[in-house]
Amino acid sequence: MRAGGPPRPGPRHQWVVLLAIFAVLLAVNLAVSSAALTPARVRIPYSPTFIAQLRDHNVASIDSTQYAIDGTFRKAVRYPPGDAASTPTTAFSTQIPAFANNSTLQQLLAKDAATIDAQNPNQGASFIEEVLFGFGPTLLLVALLIFIMRRAASGGGAGGLMSFGRSRARRVEATDQPVTFTDVAGIDEAKAELSEIVDFLRSPDKYLALGAKIPRGVLLSGPPGTGKTLLARAVAGEAGVPFFQMSASEFVEMIVGVGASRVRDLFAQAKAAAPAIIFVDELDAIGRSRSSAGPNIGGGHDEREQTLNQILTEMDGFDARTGVIVLGATNRPEILDQALLRPGRFDRRVVVQPPDRVGREAILRVHTRSVPLSEEIELDQIAATTPGMVGADLANLVNEGALLAAKRSHPSVTQQDFTDALERIVLGAARSVVISDEDRRRTAYHEAGHAVVGMLTAGADPVRKVSIIPRGQALGVTFSAPDADRFNLDQRHLLAQIKVALGGRCAEEIVFGDLTTGAESDIQHLTRIARFMVGRWGMSTAIGPVAVLPQEGTSMLLPGVSETSEKTQQLVDEEVHRIVQDAHRDVLTLLREHRGQLDDLVAELLLHETLDMADAYRAARIDVPGQQREQQPALAGD
Repeated sequence: MRAGGPPRPGPRHQWVVLLAIFAVLLAVNLAVSSAALTPARVRIPYSPTFIAQLRDHNVASIDSTQYAIDGTFRKAVRYPPGDAASTPTTAFSTQIPAFANNSTLQQLLAKDAATIDAQNPNQGASFIEEVLFGFGPTLLLVALLIFIMRRAASGGGAGGLMSFGRSRARRVEATDQPVTFTDVAGIDEAKAELSEIVDFLRSPDKYLALGAKIPRGVLLSGPPGTGKTLLARAVAGEAGVPFFQMSASEFVEMIVGVGASRVRDLFAQAKAAAPAIIFVDELDAIGRSRSSAGPNIGGGHDEREQTLNQILTEMDGFDARTGVIVLGATNRPEILDQALLRPGRFDRRVVVQPPDRVGREAILRVHTRSVPLSEEIELDQIAATTPGMVGADLANLVNEGALLAAKRSHPSVTQQDFTDALERIVLGAARSVVISDEDRRRTAYHEAGHAVVGMLTAGADPVRKVSIIPRGQALGVTFSAPDADRFNLDQRHLLAQIKVALGGRCAEEIVFGDLTTGAESDIQHLTRIARFMVGRWGMSTAIGPVAVLPQEGTSMLLPGVSETSEKTQQLVDEEVHRIVQDAHRDVLTLLREHRGQLDDLVAELLLHETLDMADAYRAARIDVPGQQREQQPALAGD
């Protein structure tokens, strides 16, 4: 939307209008041509119809052009004769055969007293008819080609025919940017770092007078959904400057050189609108490391490398006094090319971390500003039960709660709506599937095994809910969540997570004496924890504080080459096996000693299908934990 003016039609709309005009002109041309070249005359045979009408003195006049005859009858004639569907007409046309006796025809016409006229066969249509009917379509095509060439010569906008090299960045003017720092919550540290950028864009002279240079590029990194894009828009909104937003993948096309051309055009537009902000989202799409000796083997194809080189050149080529600042966002800063991160380019890195409990409460307050809430709502409690969730997750939670409230015809969103929405997001939607009594009983023991081990194991998170209602891919779910955030994982808690994951499988071993495939996800979860304990976190005396596993998202240096020896890898496997086997033995012992509590919890589950925290602990005859426990939420399910 332009300030103070109507919306500008987009390129697609312009092409639609152009094609519509062309189609209308072509249709009019064809209609006029058909009307002029196809007179309303009935074609009759020369003999016997035309000769018979001459002998009956019914021909009033004829107009001949060589062998062609057009004429009129004195009385209307129906042709074909006897056809009731045909319309009587006085206008006719016929063709004189080359072998016909013209003297006989002349005698008949003389007896009939008909008016006779003739045209020169070399005399064609009028000049206007020749231009209209002969050159009309050609002239339309020529006009269309001229129009396209003129648009191509002028760039044609973002959607022009020859505008592949033009930037496709979405420009948001300062007056149209509604997002400010008040709309961003839970990431106060990141906002504090970017407030300096805002101050520079507002008052650059204050910094330039002291010889200070604002960073040319700021890299926003962090997990998905933490608010990097929202934060970049808020910087532009606070500074009141134009905002050019473009995803890195939009630079690259099949045609080599297009990406570099778009980079040049983007920076040219930003300099013309300075002070301005350029925001490149998902920077790793073109900014991957080009080093063949690093974890990203092979570099990139020519187009990606040319685009990256052009970005590096543009960031070196403009002065900070121009007032153009580049903001980049990525979820994987470790794979970026080092040339991007050196001083003078993206020389400032702002890490956007998932919010803590206070931050989550602030985010919930932002997203519920336009949502009517009931008086019973306590956002601090909701924030406490959502550890690990980021801004996008909390926005989805608020939306799901509002959808449930509308579905239930509530005048406002209640605490129960938020609770059910959280269950739907974390546990999955309930499935309408009919399972046998034997499978239902086995599922109850499986989930009760998870729950009892979580209730009785030191260091485990409190059990919040146990359900044997099928959700997603699981036949049942046990939900555990901490009372507060935790930023370090101690060894006791990691071992407790492994034991809780083994609880369902061990309960099936004790009660049924055989195993099922229901513990697949549990086994994957506990194996990952044990392997990280040994190979990454140094929690094995046999390996020691040595990292023998590559970082997530990376691979070995070369295909088939490992940083560790085969002996070390075998030792890692042995240590992982030992940790899991020790935990398995402890869980079997624990469940055998508390078999009665396990059976009581199963009985309640079969009766009610879903138990919340208080009911689950009461059914298992275990006190609800009163002390605060911390850690990310964990799920254990079939």
